[in-house]
Amino acid sequence: MITITVYRNQKKQYTRLHCIGHAEYADPGEDIVCAGVSTLVLNTINAIDAFTDEVFTAHTERESGLIDIQFQNPAGHDAQLLLQTMVLGLQDIQKNYGTAYSVLIFKEV
Repeated sequence: MITITVYRNQKKQYTRLHCIGHAEYADPGEDIVCAGVSTLVLNTINAIDAFTDEVFTAHTERESGLIDIQFQNPAGHDAQLLLQTMVLGLQDIQKNYGTAYSVLIFKEV
């Protein structure tokens, strides 16, 4: 299962994104749930890097499926919008394929 934890402060501003695991919906290379989650998360990170001035650290680990992004400051308006779009897509994946393959968790920090 892929566990995506989204960290937000009391103002609902994103501060961190932690994604780990593999969906195991299908065989590697055929797993559309894993591909969908990976595409949404990686494209969002790349878009934030390319189109905003946000400062963040990133740590990835291929074997565990880890993608960990931590913002130096709460994400600004443009990054917030990109992250909200990513969350919408992740919620749709969870709704359509169930929590046995991916789960989205929100934590307040």
